[in-house]
Amino acid sequence: MWSDKESSIDFLNFNETAESIKDLITERELMPISVGIFGNWGAGKSTILELTKTSLENDSKEGKEYIQIHFDAWMFEGFDDAKAALLETIASELIKEAEGDKGLLEKAEEFSKRVDKIRLLGMLAEGGAALSGFPTFGLSQKLISWFGEDDEEPETQIEEDEFDIGDVKAAAGRVSKVAKSGKGVLKPKKKLSPPTEIRKFRSAYSSLLESFNRPLIVYVDNLDRCSPINAISTLEAIRLFLFLPNTAFVIAADEDMIRLAVPHFHKGASQRHQTDYLDKLIQIPVHVPKPGVAEVRAYLMMLIASDKKVEKPEFEKIRSKLEESLRLSWQQDRIAVDDLLADCDIDNKDELRGEFKVAEQLAPILAESSNINGNPRIVKRLLNQVRMRLKTAKRRGMQLDEKTITKLVIFERCMGTQATNKLYEFIDKEKGLPAVIADMENIDVEFDLTKLPDEWKHDLEFLDKWSKLQPSFAGQNLTAAAYLSRQSIPMGVINSVMSGAAQKLLDGLSKQKNRLSQTNSKLIELTSQEEYLSVMDALIEKFKLVEDWNKMPLGFYGARLLALKDGKCKSVFLAYVNTVPNKAWKKPIVKELEGVK
Repeated sequence: MWSDKESSIDFLNFNETAESIKDLITERELMPISVGIFGNWGAGKSTILELTKTSLENDSKEGKEYIQIHFDAWMFEGFDDAKAALLETIASELIKEAEGDKGLLEKAEEFSKRVDKIRLLGMLAEGGAALSGFPTFGLSQKLISWFGEDDEEPETQIEEDEFDIGDVKAAAGRVSKVAKSGKGVLKPKKKLSPPTEIRKFRSAYSSLLESFNRPLIVYVDNLDRCSPINAISTLEAIRLFLFLPNTAFVIAADEDMIRLAVPHFHKGASQRHQTDYLDKLIQIPVHVPKPGVAEVRAYLMMLIASDKKVEKPEFEKIRSKLEESLRLSWQQDRIAVDDLLADCDIDNKDELRGEFKVAEQLAPILAESSNINGNPRIVKRLLNQVRMRLKTAKRRGMQLDEKTITKLVIFERCMGTQATNKLYEFIDKEKGLPAVIADMENIDVEFDLTKLPDEWKHDLEFLDKWSKLQPSFAGQNLTAAAYLSRQSIPMGVINSVMSGAAQKLLDGLSKQKNRLSQTNSKLIELTSQEEYLSVMDALIEKFKLVEDWNKMPLGFYGARLLALKDGKCKSVFLAYVNTVPNKAWKKPIVKELEGVK
């Protein structure tokens, strides 16, 4: 099994991208600088962040010259204000860095008080009040004016004509209590304003970094997993540091997700504003390279080597050879398996060689299938599903090999639940030996496409490649494998590969009542295309529980919306719709989808 987290070891030749980012953020003349690492869910953004950070740490000279801070935006989701969380993380880390130097420590603590002051004064509460459903009407400006001399009590009364919502008064009262408890921090001698506090905050930060004489590099990760409001709130906090000296931000994000999240924070934002927002915040965008066949092949081999517990020196030897091969792939063929293992002292070399050759067979279909697209996270989770089933098979005494399970898991992911159920139906009816599979695998006879069930016709290209994968299923009894797979599907194993965006899309579409939904249309845009089929399958599984077809089931319009967006989903949905009872509401949907090219 493999852990689903970022790696500090390069399996996909991401080191080249990490080194390029490192060159940018360590160039003093380019500071201040903001770099964006853009890619879909599971593409490898977090790994590139980790590789960049590790590379800088491993450089004995530069590692001591830079202050590096890692901020996980998702960690604070639902627990704290996103802006405040980032500011306080930076402040606390700078205090740690200043320990041992009295002068620096005093400046760091003074900067930390500036952060506390901003929070207590309510300059960050405006977003928090909005999140609570309260219009703020400049509440933060009002809160600031309440703080007077040291011995003054914060004003607790609000004129009736200043705010017309009672909840705002309650919120203001709570903030005034916080202000009382924070009088040790707040000691202004005159009334303050947001612009004044921001200027003082930036001045204190600049002075502190100048005293450190070490640039600060902040890595911001997991924005993709945050709600739109918190994702943009984190970016709003970063704006406080823009154009300040000796600072670099490296921000990992799904570019489309951020752009579509802007209107959630800035109400009424135009399309132009959505585009410009990220362009103004990110000075240099870096896109995560999409893994091709060679990269997926190397990735699979490294995962296999790590699973086989290859000793570190030999493991590094294999990794270095693969990395070098990828770097030179533009001018020479990829390294052969035998050459890869030639000078490696490994006990189970023959076993490893066999598994590497299987990886070579799997790489093209994993890289090129539109439902996997070489996505490292999906690839890893699929392999984990294979291992889970293999362990279950061993516990039950089933004589199943890993290659057979792998081939079926790939079919499930790429063809979807409806097509998979049809496959298992064939296996049941034909006592484990489906003729359609044997005919597809027979390279001596041209296959008759009319023999394919409708549930399989949405991706003929994949079927052709899949039928050529080893092992051949012709003459192999698949009853046990089908039984094991059916045990997994109801537990949601296929859909467990879904990202958070896909889960939100599924929830939104399953509740859609009307033909059109602007919210769900945005959720579709926020979800990677390779996950559409999994969402459609999950919707259809919900529809199979429907007993009364006299009226359209809830979520049917949602499935229609997704079908209009994606051709494969349209084919799968149409095939299913044709199996449900003919009712008046059904005909217009079928006619509409059949007319979509």
